[in-house]
Amino acid sequence: MKNITRARREMRPPSLELHKDYLRIRKETESRCNPLAIEDHVAQPMADVSPPKWHLAHTSWFFEEFVLLEFVESYRVFHEKYRYLFNSYYEAVGPRHNRPRRGTATRPTVDEVYVYRDAVDRAMTALLSSAALPDAAGHRVSLGLHHEQQHQELLVTDIKNILGTQPLQPAYGPSIRESLLEPDEDRWIDIPEGSYEIGHGGHGFSFDNEGPRHKVYLQNGRIRSTLVRNREFLEFMADGGYEDFRHWLSDGWTWVQANGIDAPLYWRKVDGEWLEYTLNGVAPVDPEAPVLHVSFYEAAAFASWLGLRLPSEQEWETAQPAFSHGQRWEWTQSAYGPYPGYQPLEGAIGEYNGKFMANQMVLRGGSVATPRGHARATYRNFFYPHQRWQYTGIRLAR
Repeated sequence: MKNITRARREMRPPSLELHKDYLRIRKETESRCNPLAIEDHVAQPMADVSPPKWHLAHTSWFFEEFVLLEFVESYRVFHEKYRYLFNSYYEAVGPRHNRPRRGTATRPTVDEVYVYRDAVDRAMTALLSSAALPDAAGHRVSLGLHHEQQHQELLVTDIKNILGTQPLQPAYGPSIRESLLEPDEDRWIDIPEGSYEIGHGGHGFSFDNEGPRHKVYLQNGRIRSTLVRNREFLEFMADGGYEDFRHWLSDGWTWVQANGIDAPLYWRKVDGEWLEYTLNGVAPVDPEAPVLHVSFYEAAAFASWLGLRLPSEQEWETAQPAFSHGQRWEWTQSAYGPYPGYQPLEGAIGEYNGKFMANQMVLRGGSVATPRGHARATYRNFFYPHQRWQYTGIRLAR
């Protein structure tokens, strides 16, 4: 009987499996918003944060704009002005609402955004139920699903900023473990000098910036098996790390002084004790948890304080089978740029990654906010050196 069931599963049209994934991922986005009050859906404490309502609508806009309008001849846009409100950065698509002002748009309402999501889902269901789904449409849907998973992670980090910067600092709702026990012993992993291959080159989904697979040459190096913990970062702080210019890159030192930075994001000292805002509310800083919400500048300064450095992304990818990862997005010392032979995708989709390859740093590994199954060893995340509202942490190299 099991063999018959397996055979039937293998005979399912690919579009049916894709439809199953589509419904699961779309539901997960909404589940991440379920604990919120209506008012929480509209707030935007800083320009980097987008209101949850915007995420809910933008991920629907993506399927409407890049799947339904391209592959369903009879499809008509749900609301013409939504193309302006919920376009993120696609110049080829047309003008868009100014990003720092997304929180000023009280309309459409949250209820109206869910009506929009439902309409897009019904149209997508009709498309994915087709026995003749074009390969190009299937590939585009896969991209849309991974795009939505990126926004699921952004939802968590944006919600944390929305709630954590309020005077009441309320808990998010469900119990979320932001730190997990690391099974690895604290050790140094050797990276012998030699030629290695990195980048995505196999089967399965990848973003265009993960390839092509290519050779790199590495010098002898070592990378730490565990992430830097809070107790270690507290030692850096107690030793005056934020006040000593010698540890800081010039831009980082300017950033620290201009913004009065003296601790990781969401930390504050009360009656001599360091507290932090977590998704479960305010709690004492756990000395054994991996340090969280630090910028590239802070990561680089901490490494310099110890006489060490951050790993390159080439070292990280080469050594990653020897250590566990997935708790924090880990800063590397590598600037975000194209791999040799990189070619962006054609059309508006080509704006997805390539045009951001300047002035940002690469992070690797995924985080506790990353949807399960979304990150890969070749996944290249990227942020500006001063940004730290994401689940960022530190792994050292020498």
